[in-house]
Amino acid sequence: MSRMSKKKQVIGLLAWLGVTFLAAGIGSAASVNAGPFYMELTRPEWAPPPSVFGPVWSVLYVLIGVAAWLVWRTGGFFMARKALILFFIQLLLNALWTWLFFGWNMGAAAFVEIVLLWGFIVATLIAFWRVNRLAGVLFIPYLLWVSFAVMLSYTVWQLNPEILG
Repeated sequence: MSRMSKKKQVIGLLAWLGVTFLAAGIGSAASVNAGPFYMELTRPEWAPPPSVFGPVWSVLYVLIGVAAWLVWRTGGFFMARKALILFFIQLLLNALWTWLFFGWNMGAAAFVEIVLLWGFIVATLIAFWRVNRLAGVLFIPYLLWVSFAVMLSYTVWQLNPEILG
């Protein structure tokens, strides 16, 4: 691990959390009316209520922000460039999915995109694991939730072709 001051580590943590929650904010801008829209959709019995998504995503964003910070702290951006670039790509894909599904009601595109997101999460998890094992572990709940979201996205899209194309 590189030797950096406590102040730099704290600033780094706040920056990584800030970047992560900025992406969350960009995605959530498309989901302002997601709750009522989601309730209007035909959903499988196993679909969670809208009130579950906010708290789950908040925890996941903290976990992945801390994971990115751990990777950055371990090797700096130069040493962990590949892992952190993967992190940024999956973060962009994460924000895009909400726009595709809730903002633009593009079910097919949202499904293809979330499968791509899932692949980038796996790649990021592996890359993070190689730099800092705890960072990889912190990505596991995110991977599990998005795995569930892949199934939910596909099922809701298939149950609502008139709304989600």
